[in-house]
Amino acid sequence: MPESGAAPRLSPQGVPYRDLPHIVNADGQHLFCRYWEPDSTPRALAFISHGAAEHTGPYDEIGQKLKEMSVLAFGHDHVGHGQSEGGRLEIKDFHIYVRDLLQHVDLMKSRHPGLPVFIVGHSMGGAISILSACERQSDFAGLVLIGPLVNVSAEMATPFKVFVVKVMSVLAPNLPIGSIESKLVSREPKAVAQFESDELVYKGRLRVSFGMQLMAACASISEKMSSMTFPFYILHGSDDKLCDIEGSKSLHEKAASKDKKIKIYEGAYHVLHHELPEVSESVLKEITSWISERIPA
Repeated sequence: MPESGAAPRLSPQGVPYRDLPHIVNADGQHLFCRYWEPDSTPRALAFISHGAAEHTGPYDEIGQKLKEMSVLAFGHDHVGHGQSEGGRLEIKDFHIYVRDLLQHVDLMKSRHPGLPVFIVGHSMGGAISILSACERQSDFAGLVLIGPLVNVSAEMATPFKVFVVKVMSVLAPNLPIGSIESKLVSREPKAVAQFESDELVYKGRLRVSFGMQLMAACASISEKMSSMTFPFYILHGSDDKLCDIEGSKSLHEKAASKDKKIKIYEGAYHVLHHELPEVSESVLKEITSWISERIPA
């Protein structure tokens, strides 16, 4: 926190963090928050966990759909993303994302005790969701995972690239290794254009250290798969080049959960909730229907 009389810390958009809706994490960093509060008494809570390089803004349609069914949806821009503090896509330990998610969930549970809690996680946000639920399996009524990061894409993580990343993580952890190609986000041109024009989306190159944290998260998920018992529903595009669909298939097969389901959208890319209209409409329906079926009457 800034010392008394010190100039306030500013978001990437030049707004003082303290003036934005926020929570402060265990490291004293302001995390920008969004809330979709229903007009009636909420029946459940749902944390929305966004993916790498993006922010909570593009999840407004999901948040609104949940709000319409009296689910209080909420989320924050992860550290180093969107309007939250932190170096852009810089993280010393992937567990910080998990810790912050659980902190926010605990806050909302204290305000709305007794409600079932769900998580909707996309891409890297899916990995954060899975690892959060692994820490507190009985706390969550279910997870909806959209193109989750379980395995790093085989095309983006060839054996040679993985070797180079591991070596460079020691020699040059801040070395840039690549960026997210907008054309791989969706088959829907409007979604790609929106991704490219969104000033809150990080479009710079990812660093070796960040790549190592993603690989560490995948390794952790792999180790915990067989002991997972929480309900989950995976939605994944067959032509996703950013998060390997084989990871989702493996999770569905190996998890000990009795309530588990996977739906594959043939030909679809990575961001299913911003895909071709027939896909995105189906995804929204699947999310809301699956969650609604698990809320006590």
